[in-house]
Amino acid sequence: MKTLLKIGMALLATASAGAHAVGGQDSYELVQKGKYIATLGDCTACHTVPGKPLFSGGVAIDTPFGKLLGANITPDQETGIGRWSFKEFEASMARGHRRDGKQLYPAMPYAAYTKVLREDNQALWAYLRTVEPVHNEVETNQLPFPFNVRLNMKVWNWLNFTEGEFKPEADKSEQWNRGAYLVQGLGHCGSCHTPKNLIGGDKNAEFLKGGELQGWMAPNITGVAHVGLADWSEADIVQYLKTGANRYDIASGPMAEAVENSTQHWHDEDLMAVAVYLKDLDHEHDKPEPLAASEPAMKAGRAIYADRCSGCHTPDGEGIATLFPKLANAPLVNAQDAASLIRVVLAGNRAGSTDAAPTGPAMPAFAWNLSDENVADVLTYIRNSWGNAAAPVTSGEVSKQRETLQGE
Repeated sequence: MKTLLKIGMALLATASAGAHAVGGQDSYELVQKGKYIATLGDCTACHTVPGKPLFSGGVAIDTPFGKLLGANITPDQETGIGRWSFKEFEASMARGHRRDGKQLYPAMPYAAYTKVLREDNQALWAYLRTVEPVHNEVETNQLPFPFNVRLNMKVWNWLNFTEGEFKPEADKSEQWNRGAYLVQGLGHCGSCHTPKNLIGGDKNAEFLKGGELQGWMAPNITGVAHVGLADWSEADIVQYLKTGANRYDIASGPMAEAVENSTQHWHDEDLMAVAVYLKDLDHEHDKPEPLAASEPAMKAGRAIYADRCSGCHTPDGEGIATLFPKLANAPLVNAQDAASLIRVVLAGNRAGSTDAAPTGPAMPAFAWNLSDENVADVLTYIRNSWGNAAAPVTSGEVSKQRETLQGE
Protein backbone atom coordinates (compact mmCIF):
# COMPACT_ATOMS: atom_id res chain seq x y z
CA MET A 1 0.00 0.00 0.00
CA LYS A 2 2.83 2.38 0.91
CA THR A 3 4.52 1.54 -2.38
CA LEU A 4 1.37 2.34 -4.36
CA LEU A 5 0.98 5.60 -2.44
CA LYS A 6 4.56 6.62 -3.28
CA ILE A 7 4.02 5.82 -6.94
CA GLY A 8 0.81 7.84 -6.95
CA MET A 9 2.50 10.81 -5.32
CA ALA A 10 5.35 10.61 -7.81
CA LEU A 11 2.92 10.60 -10.74
CA LEU A 12 1.10 13.61 -9.31
CA ALA A 13 4.37 15.46 -8.86
CA THR A 14 5.39 14.68 -12.44
CA ALA A 15 2.03 15.81 -13.79
CA SER A 16 2.25 19.00 -11.73
CA ALA A 17 5.75 19.75 -12.98
CA GLY A 18 4.63 19.15 -16.56
CA ALA A 19 1.64 21.45 -16.14
CA HIS A 20 3.89 24.12 -14.67
CA ALA A 21 6.40 23.61 -17.49
CA VAL A 22 3.94 24.34 -20.26
CA GLY A 23 2.03 26.92 -18.28
CA GLY A 24 -1.18 24.95 -18.81
CA GLN A 25 -1.93 26.93 -21.97
CA ASP A 26 0.76 26.38 -24.57
CA SER A 27 -0.48 24.33 -27.51
CA TYR A 28 1.30 21.33 -28.95
CA GLU A 29 1.83 23.26 -32.18
CA LEU A 30 3.47 26.16 -30.35
CA VAL A 31 5.81 23.85 -28.45
CA GLN A 32 6.77 22.00 -31.63
CA LYS A 33 7.44 25.31 -33.35
CA GLY A 34 9.66 26.27 -30.42
CA LYS A 35 11.54 23.00 -30.66
CA TYR A 36 12.32 23.74 -34.30
CA ILE A 37 13.42 27.27 -33.41
CA ALA A 38 15.81 25.80 -30.83
CA THR A 39 17.22 23.69 -33.66
CA LEU A 40 17.53 26.71 -35.95
CA GLY A 41 19.42 28.52 -33.19
CA ASP A 42 21.61 25.47 -32.43
CA CYS A 43 21.00 25.85 -28.69
CA THR A 44 22.57 22.42 -28.21
CA ALA A 45 26.01 23.67 -29.22
CA CYS A 46 26.49 25.89 -26.17
CA HIS A 47 24.04 24.44 -23.67
CA THR A 48 24.45 20.65 -23.91
CA VAL A 49 27.61 18.79 -22.95
CA PRO A 50 27.82 15.54 -25.01
CA GLY A 51 26.45 12.70 -22.91
CA LYS A 52 24.74 15.05 -20.45
CA PRO A 53 21.03 16.00 -20.24
CA LEU A 54 19.66 18.34 -22.88
CA PHE A 55 20.33 22.05 -22.25
CA SER A 56 21.75 21.44 -18.76
CA GLY A 57 24.72 23.71 -19.50
CA GLY A 58 28.44 23.51 -18.86
CA VAL A 59 29.78 23.64 -22.42
CA ALA A 60 33.15 25.43 -22.43
CA ILE A 61 33.29 28.35 -24.86
CA ASP A 62 36.82 29.58 -25.54
CA THR A 63 37.09 33.27 -26.37
CA PRO A 64 40.16 35.47 -26.95
CA PHE A 65 39.54 36.88 -23.47
CA GLY A 66 39.11 33.63 -21.54
CA LYS A 67 36.61 30.86 -21.02
CA LEU A 68 32.85 31.03 -20.53
CA LEU A 69 30.43 28.17 -19.84
CA GLY A 70 27.04 27.77 -21.46
CA ALA A 71 24.23 28.25 -18.94
CA ASN A 72 21.67 25.72 -17.75
CA ILE A 73 18.50 26.63 -19.67
CA THR A 74 16.31 23.77 -18.45
CA PRO A 75 13.26 24.78 -16.36
CA ASP A 76 14.96 23.80 -13.11
CA GLN A 77 13.78 26.13 -10.33
CA GLU A 78 17.16 26.59 -8.67
CA THR A 79 19.86 26.33 -11.34
CA GLY A 80 17.98 26.82 -14.60
CA ILE A 81 15.35 29.22 -15.91
CA GLY A 82 12.37 27.71 -14.09
CA ARG A 83 11.61 30.91 -12.19
CA TRP A 84 12.00 33.20 -15.18
CA SER A 85 9.06 34.96 -16.79
CA PHE A 86 8.71 35.29 -20.54
CA LYS A 87 9.52 38.99 -20.20
CA GLU A 88 12.84 38.10 -18.56
CA PHE A 89 13.58 35.47 -21.19
CA GLU A 90 12.84 37.92 -24.00
CA ALA A 91 15.16 40.48 -22.38
CA SER A 92 17.90 37.87 -22.51
CA MET A 93 17.33 37.14 -26.18
CA ALA A 94 16.72 40.70 -27.36
CA ARG A 95 19.08 42.69 -25.11
CA GLY A 96 21.45 40.18 -23.55
CA HIS A 97 20.21 40.68 -20.00
CA ARG A 98 20.32 38.14 -17.21
CA ARG A 99 17.28 37.69 -14.98
CA ASP A 100 18.80 40.09 -12.43
CA GLY A 101 19.26 42.70 -15.15
CA LYS A 102 23.03 42.34 -15.39
CA GLN A 103 24.55 42.10 -18.85
CA LEU A 104 25.38 38.76 -20.47
CA TYR A 105 28.63 38.29 -22.35
CA PRO A 106 28.30 38.20 -26.16
CA ALA A 107 29.36 34.56 -26.29
CA MET A 108 25.59 34.32 -25.93
CA PRO A 109 24.94 35.78 -29.42
CA TYR A 110 22.27 38.28 -28.43
CA ALA A 111 23.69 40.67 -31.04
CA ALA A 112 22.12 38.25 -33.55
CA TYR A 113 19.21 36.98 -31.43
CA THR A 114 17.92 40.53 -31.00
CA LYS A 115 16.59 40.10 -34.54
CA VAL A 116 14.36 37.15 -33.53
CA LEU A 117 10.67 37.97 -33.78
CA ARG A 118 8.68 38.09 -30.55
CA GLU A 119 6.35 35.32 -31.74
CA ASP A 120 9.34 33.05 -32.30
CA ASN A 121 10.68 33.86 -28.84
CA GLN A 122 7.28 32.95 -27.41
CA ALA A 123 7.40 29.58 -29.15
CA LEU A 124 10.98 28.93 -28.00
CA TRP A 125 9.99 29.84 -24.45
CA ALA A 126 7.03 27.45 -24.58
CA TYR A 127 9.32 24.62 -25.72
CA LEU A 128 12.05 25.25 -23.16
CA ARG A 129 9.48 24.97 -20.38
CA THR A 130 8.70 21.41 -21.51
CA VAL A 131 12.32 20.24 -21.32
CA GLU A 132 13.24 17.95 -18.43
CA PRO A 133 14.40 20.13 -15.50
CA VAL A 134 17.99 19.34 -14.51
CA HIS A 135 19.62 20.56 -11.31
CA ASN A 136 23.08 21.60 -12.49
CA GLU A 137 24.79 24.67 -11.05
CA VAL A 138 26.94 26.35 -13.71
CA GLU A 139 29.31 29.23 -13.00
CA THR A 140 29.25 30.70 -16.47
CA ASN A 141 31.82 33.46 -15.95
CA GLN A 142 35.30 31.92 -16.04
CA LEU A 143 37.01 35.03 -17.41
CA PRO A 144 40.11 36.47 -15.74
CA PHE A 145 40.24 40.03 -14.38
CA PRO A 146 39.42 42.58 -15.77
CA PHE A 147 37.24 40.81 -18.34
CA ASN A 148 35.14 39.19 -15.60
CA VAL A 149 33.76 42.61 -14.62
CA ARG A 150 30.36 42.74 -16.29
CA LEU A 151 30.31 46.53 -16.16
CA ASN A 152 32.66 46.38 -19.17
CA MET A 153 29.73 45.15 -21.25
CA LYS A 154 28.06 48.57 -21.14
CA VAL A 155 30.94 49.95 -23.19
CA TRP A 156 30.96 46.85 -25.44
CA ASN A 157 27.27 47.22 -26.18
CA TRP A 158 27.60 50.94 -26.89
CA LEU A 159 30.23 50.14 -29.50
CA ASN A 160 28.96 46.87 -30.97
CA PHE A 161 25.28 46.23 -30.26
CA THR A 162 22.15 47.49 -32.04
CA GLU A 163 18.89 46.25 -30.58
CA GLY A 164 15.91 45.48 -32.80
CA GLU A 165 13.85 42.77 -34.49
CA PHE A 166 14.55 41.80 -38.08
CA LYS A 167 12.90 44.07 -40.63
CA PRO A 168 12.33 42.61 -44.09
CA GLU A 169 13.56 44.51 -47.13
CA ALA A 170 10.64 45.54 -49.31
CA ASP A 171 12.53 45.18 -52.58
CA LYS A 172 13.52 41.57 -51.86
CA SER A 173 11.48 38.38 -52.17
CA GLU A 174 9.83 36.61 -49.26
CA GLN A 175 12.31 33.76 -49.72
CA TRP A 176 15.31 36.13 -49.62
CA ASN A 177 14.00 37.78 -46.46
CA ARG A 178 13.45 34.41 -44.80
CA GLY A 179 17.06 33.52 -45.58
CA ALA A 180 18.27 36.87 -44.25
CA TYR A 181 16.26 36.36 -41.04
CA LEU A 182 17.77 32.92 -40.49
CA VAL A 183 21.36 33.93 -41.29
CA GLN A 184 21.35 37.24 -39.44
CA GLY A 185 19.20 36.12 -36.52
CA LEU A 186 18.44 32.58 -35.39
CA GLY A 187 21.30 30.95 -37.29
CA HIS A 188 23.72 33.65 -35.98
CA CYS A 189 26.09 32.78 -38.83
CA GLY A 190 27.98 36.03 -38.36
CA SER A 191 29.12 34.92 -34.91
CA CYS A 192 31.66 32.67 -36.62
CA HIS A 193 31.90 33.87 -40.21
CA THR A 194 32.34 37.61 -39.60
CA PRO A 195 35.77 38.97 -38.60
CA LYS A 196 36.00 40.57 -35.16
CA ASN A 197 37.45 43.83 -33.91
CA LEU A 198 39.87 44.12 -30.99
CA ILE A 199 37.13 43.82 -28.38
CA GLY A 200 35.31 40.92 -30.02
CA GLY A 201 32.56 42.79 -31.84
CA ASP A 202 31.59 42.05 -35.44
CA LYS A 203 33.15 44.12 -38.20
CA ASN A 204 29.78 44.74 -39.82
CA ALA A 205 31.30 46.13 -43.00
CA GLU A 206 32.83 42.68 -43.53
CA PHE A 207 29.72 40.64 -42.70
CA LEU A 208 30.25 36.92 -43.42
CA LYS A 209 33.66 37.50 -45.02
CA GLY A 210 35.31 34.95 -42.73
CA GLY A 211 36.48 34.89 -39.13
CA GLU A 212 38.83 33.01 -36.79
CA LEU A 213 37.19 30.68 -34.28
CA GLN A 214 38.99 28.58 -31.68
CA GLY A 215 41.89 27.75 -33.96
CA TRP A 216 39.70 27.31 -37.05
CA MET A 217 39.00 29.67 -39.91
CA ALA A 218 35.30 30.09 -40.64
CA PRO A 219 35.43 30.92 -44.37
CA ASN A 220 33.87 33.66 -46.42
CA ILE A 221 30.31 32.52 -47.19
CA THR A 222 29.19 35.40 -49.39
CA GLY A 223 28.63 34.97 -53.12
CA VAL A 224 32.00 36.52 -53.95
CA ALA A 225 34.36 34.79 -56.37
CA HIS A 226 37.63 33.09 -55.42
CA VAL A 227 37.27 33.16 -51.61
CA GLY A 228 33.48 32.80 -51.41
CA LEU A 229 30.62 30.74 -52.78
CA ALA A 230 30.45 32.10 -56.32
CA ASP A 231 30.98 28.67 -57.88
CA TRP A 232 28.54 26.92 -55.55
CA SER A 233 24.98 26.62 -56.77
CA GLU A 234 22.05 27.05 -54.41
CA ALA A 235 21.62 23.27 -54.53
CA ASP A 236 25.28 22.84 -53.50
CA ILE A 237 24.73 25.01 -50.43
CA VAL A 238 21.59 23.09 -49.47
CA GLN A 239 23.36 19.76 -49.88
CA TYR A 240 26.30 20.92 -47.74
CA LEU A 241 24.06 22.12 -44.92
CA LYS A 242 21.83 19.03 -45.13
CA THR A 243 24.48 16.32 -45.39
CA GLY A 244 27.77 17.96 -44.39
CA ALA A 245 29.30 17.40 -47.83
CA ASN A 246 28.92 18.37 -51.46
CA ARG A 247 31.00 18.27 -54.63
CA TYR A 248 33.22 21.07 -53.32
CA ASP A 249 33.77 20.55 -49.61
CA ILE A 250 33.19 18.50 -46.47
CA ALA A 251 32.24 20.11 -43.16
CA SER A 252 34.86 19.85 -40.43
CA GLY A 253 35.52 21.20 -36.96
CA PRO A 254 32.84 23.52 -35.52
CA MET A 255 30.96 23.50 -38.84
CA ALA A 256 30.61 19.72 -38.73
CA GLU A 257 29.09 20.09 -35.27
CA ALA A 258 26.70 22.76 -36.55
CA VAL A 259 25.56 20.45 -39.34
CA GLU A 260 25.11 17.52 -36.97
CA ASN A 261 23.25 19.46 -34.28
CA SER A 262 21.36 21.96 -36.38
CA THR A 263 21.31 22.43 -40.13
CA GLN A 264 20.70 18.79 -41.13
CA HIS A 265 17.36 19.11 -39.32
CA TRP A 266 16.27 22.36 -40.98
CA HIS A 267 13.34 22.29 -43.36
CA ASP A 268 14.41 22.15 -46.99
CA GLU A 269 12.65 25.41 -47.77
CA ASP A 270 14.64 27.15 -45.03
CA LEU A 271 17.91 25.77 -46.36
CA MET A 272 17.03 27.02 -49.83
CA ALA A 273 16.12 30.43 -48.44
CA VAL A 274 19.56 30.64 -46.82
CA ALA A 275 21.20 29.63 -50.09
CA VAL A 276 19.31 32.30 -52.03
CA TYR A 277 20.31 34.96 -49.51
CA LEU A 278 24.00 33.97 -49.35
CA LYS A 279 24.37 33.84 -53.13
CA ASP A 280 23.04 37.39 -53.32
CA LEU A 281 25.79 38.75 -51.08
CA ASP A 282 28.27 39.45 -53.86
CA HIS A 283 31.09 41.51 -52.42
CA GLU A 284 33.99 42.59 -54.59
CA HIS A 285 37.30 40.81 -54.17
CA ASP A 286 40.61 41.31 -55.92
CA LYS A 287 42.23 37.99 -56.79
CA PRO A 288 45.97 38.00 -56.11
CA GLU A 289 48.56 36.53 -58.43
CA PRO A 290 49.67 32.98 -57.50
CA LEU A 291 53.25 32.27 -56.53
CA ALA A 292 55.45 31.13 -59.39
CA ALA A 293 55.92 27.37 -59.68
CA SER A 294 59.68 27.97 -59.62
CA GLU A 295 59.62 29.25 -56.03
CA PRO A 296 61.52 26.90 -53.63
CA ALA A 297 58.47 26.42 -51.39
CA MET A 298 56.34 25.52 -54.41
CA LYS A 299 58.84 22.92 -55.60
CA ALA A 300 59.15 21.35 -52.17
CA GLY A 301 55.39 21.46 -51.62
CA ARG A 302 54.66 19.82 -54.95
CA ALA A 303 56.84 16.82 -54.03
CA ILE A 304 55.15 16.46 -50.63
CA TYR A 305 51.69 16.76 -52.18
CA ALA A 306 52.46 14.05 -54.74
CA ASP A 307 53.67 11.73 -51.99
CA ARG A 308 51.16 12.39 -49.19
CA CYS A 309 48.06 14.08 -50.61
CA SER A 310 47.41 13.23 -54.24
CA GLY A 311 46.14 9.73 -53.53
CA CYS A 312 42.95 11.12 -51.99
CA HIS A 313 42.72 14.69 -53.29
CA THR A 314 43.90 13.61 -56.79
CA PRO A 315 46.93 15.05 -58.64
CA ASP A 316 44.89 17.95 -60.06
CA GLY A 317 43.33 18.90 -56.71
CA GLU A 318 39.81 17.99 -57.81
CA GLY A 319 39.25 15.51 -54.99
CA ILE A 320 36.33 13.07 -54.94
CA ALA A 321 32.87 14.56 -54.39
CA THR A 322 31.41 14.04 -50.88
CA LEU A 323 34.44 11.94 -49.92
CA PHE A 324 37.69 13.93 -50.25
CA PRO A 325 37.37 17.74 -50.48
CA LYS A 326 38.12 19.58 -53.69
CA LEU A 327 41.22 21.77 -53.30
CA ALA A 328 41.20 23.45 -56.72
CA ASN A 329 39.46 26.85 -56.65
CA ALA A 330 38.23 26.13 -53.12
CA PRO A 331 37.15 29.13 -51.01
CA LEU A 332 38.71 27.80 -47.80
CA VAL A 333 42.01 27.09 -49.57
CA ASN A 334 42.09 30.67 -50.87
CA ALA A 335 41.17 32.26 -47.54
CA GLN A 336 43.45 34.93 -46.15
CA ASP A 337 43.94 32.87 -42.98
CA ALA A 338 45.19 29.29 -43.42
CA ALA A 339 44.47 28.25 -39.81
CA SER A 340 41.93 25.54 -40.68
CA LEU A 341 44.18 24.03 -43.33
CA ILE A 342 47.14 23.91 -40.95
CA ARG A 343 45.01 22.38 -38.22
CA VAL A 344 43.63 19.62 -40.43
CA VAL A 345 47.05 18.68 -41.80
CA LEU A 346 48.56 18.50 -38.30
CA ALA A 347 45.71 16.89 -36.38
CA GLY A 348 43.71 15.14 -39.08
CA ASN A 349 39.95 15.36 -39.18
CA ARG A 350 36.81 13.26 -39.27
CA ALA A 351 33.81 14.69 -41.04
CA GLY A 352 30.55 14.89 -39.15
CA SER A 353 27.87 12.28 -39.64
CA THR A 354 24.29 13.10 -40.59
CA ASP A 355 21.12 11.15 -41.20
CA ALA A 356 21.68 11.60 -44.94
CA ALA A 357 25.38 10.67 -44.77
CA PRO A 358 25.91 8.57 -41.62
CA THR A 359 29.51 7.58 -42.39
CA GLY A 360 31.86 10.55 -42.43
CA PRO A 361 35.23 10.22 -44.20
CA ALA A 362 38.42 10.90 -42.27
CA MET A 363 41.85 12.40 -42.91
CA PRO A 364 44.91 11.15 -40.99
CA ALA A 365 47.13 13.43 -38.91
CA PHE A 366 50.53 14.35 -40.29
CA ALA A 367 52.00 16.16 -37.28
CA TRP A 368 54.07 13.11 -36.43
CA ASN A 369 55.95 12.88 -39.73
CA LEU A 370 55.85 16.33 -41.33
CA SER A 371 57.95 19.20 -39.99
CA ASP A 372 56.65 22.75 -39.68
CA GLU A 373 58.49 23.62 -42.88
CA ASN A 374 57.03 20.58 -44.68
CA VAL A 375 53.49 21.57 -43.74
CA ALA A 376 54.11 25.19 -44.73
CA ASP A 377 55.52 24.15 -48.11
CA VAL A 378 52.73 21.74 -49.02
CA LEU A 379 50.02 24.23 -48.03
CA THR A 380 51.77 27.02 -49.91
CA TYR A 381 51.77 24.76 -52.97
CA ILE A 382 48.09 23.88 -52.57
CA ARG A 383 47.13 27.55 -52.08
CA ASN A 384 48.85 28.54 -55.33
CA SER A 385 47.98 25.68 -57.71
CA TRP A 386 45.02 24.71 -59.95
CA GLY A 387 43.58 28.23 -60.05
CA ASN A 388 44.20 29.00 -56.38
CA ALA A 389 46.09 32.13 -55.35
CA ALA A 390 46.77 32.98 -51.72
CA ALA A 391 49.52 34.11 -49.39
CA PRO A 392 52.22 31.52 -48.62
CA VAL A 393 52.09 29.70 -45.29
CA THR A 394 55.07 30.17 -43.00
CA SER A 395 56.69 27.61 -40.70
CA GLY A 396 56.05 30.03 -37.84
CA GLU A 397 52.28 29.83 -38.43
CA VAL A 398 52.48 26.05 -38.39
CA SER A 399 54.59 26.03 -35.22
CA LYS A 400 52.07 28.25 -33.45
CA GLN A 401 49.18 25.99 -34.43
CA ARG A 402 51.11 22.90 -33.36
CA GLU A 403 51.67 24.43 -29.91
CA THR A 404 47.96 25.27 -29.66
CA LEU A 405 46.96 21.70 -30.52
CA GLN A 406 49.37 20.26 -27.98
CA GLY A 407 47.74 22.39 -25.31
CA GLU A 408 44.20 21.22 -26.09
